[in-house]
Amino acid sequence: MNKINKLFEERGDKKLLSLYFCAGDPTLESTGEVIKAMQRKGIAMVEVGFPFSDPLADGPVIQMAATRAIKNGMTITKLFAQLKEIKDKVNIPLVLMGYLNLVMQYGLENFFQSCRESGVSGTIIPDLPFKDYLEVVKPIADKYNIRMIMLITPETSEERIRFIDSNTDGFIYMVSSAAITGAQKSFDEAKQEYFCRINGMGLKHPRMIGFGISNKQTLESSLANAAGAIIGSKFVTLLEETKDPDKALDMLFDALKQ
Repeated sequence: MNKINKLFEERGDKKLLSLYFCAGDPTLESTGEVIKAMQRKGIAMVEVGFPFSDPLADGPVIQMAATRAIKNGMTITKLFAQLKEIKDKVNIPLVLMGYLNLVMQYGLENFFQSCRESGVSGTIIPDLPFKDYLEVVKPIADKYNIRMIMLITPETSEERIRFIDSNTDGFIYMVSSAAITGAQKSFDEAKQEYFCRINGMGLKHPRMIGFGISNKQTLESSLANAAGAIIGSKFVTLLEETKDPDKALDMLFDALKQ
């Protein structure tokens, strides 16, 4: 069974915490240590970004991390090699997040085959058109048992959300706002209404809420309205400050209590 499906099948009422970081940041060789630290600290799922020079959905914190990673020499080929090295030591699901241009340069078939060989369970490609996903990408991803995770936002129509729910597997990435990534102090009334609207749709797949989660208020709001939360910018900032994944994780947990 795919590790993502297994995670949600076995979670029961437990709320899940997933973290994002950019491979190759803070150092080229730090990828494996960051993932293993997250597993030790109880993180349920890890979203590993592969750096791109023009990350449209990302805010300044993650853009800067991508810039540092590229300067450090990170590539998809190097990332897959690093993930293969730790494959037998990592039990939690890994989800690769990156942009279509790099995937196409690497080659679709090669990409998903490398995902399977390196222990990756799912991918997020924010700029992948849904038509191309259905007609071209999904058959290849299914061949290698890789889950394609799709994003929805407050602007996504009910028809589109139900179409995504019917044509994907794993979980739905519920973006808290239509803005780029970045920490927020609170989720306003509009976001709460959005959460309630999606809750009322009776979707068959679990949802994870991401973008803007950085403190107790935003975390609790996310956990109350989904299967779990995904944190990116806050952790990336702490990892850059400390250069130590264990310290960064401890500081993150402290921040989420405030």
